[in-house]
Amino acid sequence: MGIDPILTYNSYRMKILIINGANLNLLGRRQPEIYGRESFEDYLGALRARYSEHTIDYYQSNIEGELVDALLRADGAYDGVVLNAGGYTHTSVVLRDAIAAISVPVVEVHISSILAREEFRHVSLLAPVVRGSIMGFGMESYRLAVENILG
Repeated sequence: MGIDPILTYNSYRMKILIINGANLNLLGRRQPEIYGRESFEDYLGALRARYSEHTIDYYQSNIEGELVDALLRADGAYDGVVLNAGGYTHTSVVLRDAIAAISVPVVEVHISSILAREEFRHVSLLAPVVRGSIMGFGMESYRLAVENILG
């Protein structure tokens, strides 16, 4: 007698870490025409309520090395990472190397579409080493990434 995966889908409590990079602590105040008026803390509360059967932890730093440390600590401790590296997406070889070095799946997110913005934002150094990239859906980009990790 086999296990029915549909019946057991939510029986495993998954742990997901959301990591936000530089300037994302200003969401709700910074360029609301691009990023919206909702603070990330408010959105996170709604996201946690929606997925209350799972653990969603959150970390934010404006410092590149601290983001690297958070990624390395996540390996083996979480089932998946949702990463919005902000401007480091386009510049950080060390974040790319950290993602490539860990086994936990990382989903890259962006609130805006980086392809619809300034040309220097069109390239993601992280995209080749993440599970996938989600962009342009506002804060819902985070929910879509969580859904991907939950499978």
